[in-house]
Amino acid sequence: MTNFAADRSTLRALADEGNEKALNRLADLSDERGDLEELTELLDEGCDRAGFFLTRRAVAAGDLLALQRIRDAGYDQAGDELDRLLEESPGRQ
Repeated sequence: MTNFAADRSTLRALADEGNEKALNRLADLSDERGDLEELTELLDEGCDRAGFFLTRRAVAAGDLLALQRIRDAGYDQAGDELDRLLEESPGRQ
């Protein structure tokens, strides 16, 4: 079996043609590089994996505004995390 690693431009072309696995692989690579701008662009294209990575980073940083933006971009789990963090906030009555 041949070991094949698609380059970014090939993955981008495949993603542009609607290939979800290529879109997810681009998100994996962007997360590995810490490229938040590209992850945000991928989320805007409907990539849930990018939403997952962005949500994970926002939760770790306690960035409630980022979670709101991610949810607004279509990744509903960010809203779940936002709600959870708000419920755990100190001073909650």
